[in-house]
Amino acid sequence: MTEDDPTDEISDIEDRIEALAEIAERCRKYILASKIAIGGGGALLLITILGLLGAGQTAALGSIALVLGGIVSLGSNVSTLRQTDAAISAAELRRLELIGRIDLRLVADAPMKLM
Repeated sequence: MTEDDPTDEISDIEDRIEALAEIAERCRKYILASKIAIGGGGALLLITILGLLGAGQTAALGSIALVLGGIVSLGSNVSTLRQTDAAISAAELRRLELIGRIDLRLVADAPMKLM
């Protein structure tokens, strides 16, 4: 890669952006699963407290663990998603700067070939 031709660096940045986009998508899936776990654990805890299913202390403890685990997973993945989005933005900005340095030529209007 030469100083005047940043195309290799642009290609590397585009690969990095694709990898970061996959990480962001995975975080979104975990965030959804965490929200489901929190909701399911809360519903199970409410059912257990009201005694609708006749479940005992094990179900109550399991539902509390499900809610707490969902909260921890949600917080972790939201934080990772924010960091990943910031990294994607920085990489896109760098890519735009590199593209701006390329000496692009304007292609003149040429007659089109008849088919």
